[in-house]
Amino acid sequence: MSRRPAVTPARLVLSAVWVVAVALVVVGARPGLVGANAQPDDVGGVGTVLAAQDGGEQLHTTLRVDGEPVSDVTVRVETAEGEVVEEAVSDETGRIEIDLPGPGQYRAVLDTDTLPEGVGLRDPERATLQPTVSPGARRPLLFPLQRAGQANEPSTAAGPLDRLANSTVKGLRLGLLIGITSIGLSLVFGTTRLINFAHGDMVTFGMVVAYLVHVRFLGLPLVAAGLLAVIAGGVLGAGLERAVWDPLRRRQFGIIQLLVVSIGLSFLLRYLILLIYGSRRENYEDFTISSTVSLGPFSAPMRDLAIMGISIVVLLAVGFMLTRTRLGTAIRAVADNRDLAESSGIDVRFVILLVWILGGALAAFGGVLYGASVAISWLSGFRLLLLMFAGVILGGIGTAFGALAGSLVVGLGVEISAVWMGSELKYVWALLILIVVLMVRPQGIFGVRERVG
Repeated sequence: MSRRPAVTPARLVLSAVWVVAVALVVVGARPGLVGANAQPDDVGGVGTVLAAQDGGEQLHTTLRVDGEPVSDVTVRVETAEGEVVEEAVSDETGRIEIDLPGPGQYRAVLDTDTLPEGVGLRDPERATLQPTVSPGARRPLLFPLQRAGQANEPSTAAGPLDRLANSTVKGLRLGLLIGITSIGLSLVFGTTRLINFAHGDMVTFGMVVAYLVHVRFLGLPLVAAGLLAVIAGGVLGAGLERAVWDPLRRRQFGIIQLLVVSIGLSFLLRYLILLIYGSRRENYEDFTISSTVSLGPFSAPMRDLAIMGISIVVLLAVGFMLTRTRLGTAIRAVADNRDLAESSGIDVRFVILLVWILGGALAAFGGVLYGASVAISWLSGFRLLLLMFAGVILGGIGTAFGALAGSLVVGLGVEISAVWMGSELKYVWALLILIVVLMVRPQGIFGVRERVG
């Protein structure tokens, strides 16, 4: 008589990865479902479409060089027929906003004669842009500036070594971002055995809250908006734990039932974000343009280096908290053996609440950093969820340090594989690395082998 295989947490998480992969394939195969109103960048190089705050069409830009605003620079906007709409001058913050008479094709010209001495365009051909503005949209005009003597952007014809070096930097950035977002996912699983499908949408929640506070409503600097988003992410995590997961655990819902609830909750959060935020792909206004730093074959925008530095500091702080504080000891004790931790006097219910607050805050923080490096979309976190699951499984289910290690491997695998295989297949190779490692070490890099039966 054959015996059914035991349902272990590793099997459940692997099944969850398959579900996310299938869902991503379905979404990718039907682009009409995603961002039906989104428009691609035009050949003039104008950036992503932004929704207008007052319902009217507008073009805007912020002129900076080496992070400093450039004032008293003239930008002229004309219609497709050559009629001048407005000629605006950048203020002390480098900001220019030009209201348009309506949607359509326009021509934006930066007067290079008004640039300060020693400042010029990185690409002289970008002095004239031809944006297409849809109804009710704001479009940023990107005029990358540099000081005299600075090197231009890296050539697209770089050799294999240069492309490998640049992809390594991109892989480290992606791995660190996946690590920040996936630590909460791993800790929640370690303490509650819950596979939280809504974690990707908690990442989206963070980037969208920061965008709304930064661009649409309050106009706060991105740093302040990001702090508010982190707080909102922690509140969201606490609310989900107290309103949903704690009552369900008290009613002794099974793992499969909780898994189904998390899938439904992910859909609820995702479409609430779509309803409030919209389907457009948008960008933060701060740090849109960044100078490039080169060191030998390595080169990266200063923005990406800042993201990596901030990520490392936050991850070190989380690691210190988990290993050197009483709270971290309690979290690890609950993750190792919940019953033993409770019998030792640890308030397991309170520890789980703190884990949800920490996980929600880290997810939101990772979302803010991720939104600073890519266009913001209502599906950004969902698309990142598969890589988060891969990092968590590869590093070892339920361990924070394992999630970080696995995320770095996944991030490097994704970006470096694109050097030879093309960007279309880079996620395939990351998951291939996951399969190979699990064949050699099924419990993951830092995981502990489980005995079933």
